[in-house]
Amino acid sequence: MRKVISFVIKELIQFRRDKRMIGVVLISPIIQLILLGYAANMDVKVIDVTILDFDNTSTSRNFVQSLISNQNFRINRKVDDYRDLEEDIKSGKSIVGIVFPKNFETDLYLGKVPKIQVFLDGSNGNKTSIVFGYLANATSHFNSKILSSFLRKDVKSFASSGNIITPEIRVWYNPEMVTRKFLLPGIVALLLLIIAVPLTSMAIVKEKEKGTIEQILISPLKPYEIIAGKLIPFLIVGLVDFTFVLLVMRFWFQIQIQGSIFLLYFTAFLFTASNLGIGLLISTFSKTQQQAMIVSVFAVIVPMIYLSGFVFPIENMPKIIQLLTHFIPLKYFLIILRGIVLKGIGIAELYFDILVLVCFGLAFFVLSSMKFRSILR
Repeated sequence: MRKVISFVIKELIQFRRDKRMIGVVLISPIIQLILLGYAANMDVKVIDVTILDFDNTSTSRNFVQSLISNQNFRINRKVDDYRDLEEDIKSGKSIVGIVFPKNFETDLYLGKVPKIQVFLDGSNGNKTSIVFGYLANATSHFNSKILSSFLRKDVKSFASSGNIITPEIRVWYNPEMVTRKFLLPGIVALLLLIIAVPLTSMAIVKEKEKGTIEQILISPLKPYEIIAGKLIPFLIVGLVDFTFVLLVMRFWFQIQIQGSIFLLYFTAFLFTASNLGIGLLISTFSKTQQQAMIVSVFAVIVPMIYLSGFVFPIENMPKIIQLLTHFIPLKYFLIILRGIVLKGIGIAELYFDILVLVCFGLAFFVLSSMKFRSILR
């Protein structure tokens, strides 16, 4: 028993000496709990809406004002044709498109049941389900207001059932509202992240622990050649894994890829490259493989999952947390992946997110290269 206690004391002393490990193990969970406490909100507070109003009457405008007063809905813009409405939903500027047909107000006062078209972006299954409920409540509330107005005016020719306005709701990109279609593209992105960062983070540390780093230092290889030699194998492994999971998604789960395969692989290459840069940067700072693994998981992977929008809507997070999400590569790759797989959109709609991934990849690669070169010297 005394030997065991002595061994435990020795391990605690060794742990205390590792300042970085203390920060990761003790401080990182606290920070993550704080982030999760603010980020963990499945409510949808901001719903961007595009309006297409063929009727353009006071009743249709009052319906729009009723949505705005709900505070959950925000009018993105009003358009003149279906093409602009579809473009807003495709690009992610709006999650809802509402179309008021001609004679909307006339049908209402003639006692008919006027219908409005509602288009929802089904590529985000959780959010779409919540928005569906919000729209039903908003329509019911407006129906009550119209009914009360008719009663005050003694209008006899209204639909006695109380369902004065009926929304015809269509869900685009995921009409069956299958959660798997929304989640699986995100899981593909997570797998790339989980594979690339930990493996690369242990690349240099492994050489240090084995004592082979000195052999690398005296080799005729230049620094960039060593970096390339370390990263390229993991890049190949990442893209091979990406191919396997895409095949499983396509043929096992029957989720068709609507967009360009070439663009999908190009953006996967950019995302994997940025992850490898992060992993190499961790590797240059870490002293042991255990430390590299812990930093990869608790300081990189878990925060990325929290703040990427994969689990919790970014719109619900406080402004300061939303600012942090701009520095999460996974956030942009999720937008790209779902856009290509589910919506079939291309580089015209995704150029900004692709450009951000390029910048992340270059920044992490330059930082890790500079740090790695200082080690080689």
